[in-house]
Amino acid sequence: MSEKATEPDSGQESFLTVAVAAGINLAIAVAKMVAGLISGSSAMLSEAAHSAADTVTEVLLLVAVRRSGHPADSRHPFGHGKAGFFWALMAAGATLLIGAGFSITHGVQTIRDGEDLGDLKVSYIVLVIAFVLEGVSFFRAVHQVRREADRLNVSPQRYVVHTTDTAVKAVVFEDSAALVGIGVAALGLLGFQLTGSAVWDGLASIVIGLLLLGVALYLIKANASLLIGQAAPPRVQRAILEEITGRAEVNEVVELLTMMLGPDDVLVAAKIDFVDECSGDRLEQVSDDIEHRLRDRFRGVTHVFLDPTPGPDVPRRAARPPVPSAVDPAQLGRVVGDGAADDGAGRPLQ
Repeated sequence: MSEKATEPDSGQESFLTVAVAAGINLAIAVAKMVAGLISGSSAMLSEAAHSAADTVTEVLLLVAVRRSGHPADSRHPFGHGKAGFFWALMAAGATLLIGAGFSITHGVQTIRDGEDLGDLKVSYIVLVIAFVLEGVSFFRAVHQVRREADRLNVSPQRYVVHTTDTAVKAVVFEDSAALVGIGVAALGLLGFQLTGSAVWDGLASIVIGLLLLGVALYLIKANASLLIGQAAPPRVQRAILEEITGRAEVNEVVELLTMMLGPDDVLVAAKIDFVDECSGDRLEQVSDDIEHRLRDRFRGVTHVFLDPTPGPDVPRRAARPPVPSAVDPAQLGRVVGDGAADDGAGRPLQ
């Protein structure tokens, strides 16, 4: 998430990153399938399933990037950003079912029933070529990650973990798994050559499946959180809070709510206790200034809702219902949705 309005939209770059990965994985999947059928290797067939799953995944990610960019309309007033999260979730499910499911099942069958492997030279050649091509896709994604991380002044690792750009996150994790999987497949073939036992090839297939399972489950969890309504990153929440409380007309922020509406689309809602002197036309002008300032400073902030609200220490009017006894007054005046380890859940605003 950027704090600068002048930065270009990364949606087009994400689309290119995914498109490159999809084209490479399609070619690799075909090559691995041919090599697997020629050699009879379970690990090679698992790698073919792995690349096929990655291809399906990336096609779905292309849909996610395109769908999330559709403008808002009367039926979807907040835009179609969450469609990107939905299709990214479906892509992770494809990795789970096609890649992990086939690899683990085929590996177990190989260990149980054995297999006769043919000439493995073709398999080794395909694995070397696949490693080079996967490396091209991986470094293409890493280049984008490093540029975004430098812009936000965070480490590339932190950016990958916390980014809401689900397409780039998926390509980085899946290409990393692909590179590791190629190495595992090669070790499985080597183990068979050295021992003559197909168990090594079957174990390699299972390991590849478990690797895909871990990646798929992680991406499913990340995308499900965004689809449900994840808050903006903690550093963005803190910066928004500082921007609002920096106004002389603001006494305190009673409550701050944020939600990711899309990969680069943030909703901000805040209950603000303005100073007593700020009322009427002045209150409207200040609220309008805060909204424009947030939109200008934070590229992703597209919707801002400000609610003038008396602070918790201000007596309520008789007609106003009292705060329910079940609610802890100490919870008032806290950031809601900021549960990151570096900031702590319920961090006091003051």
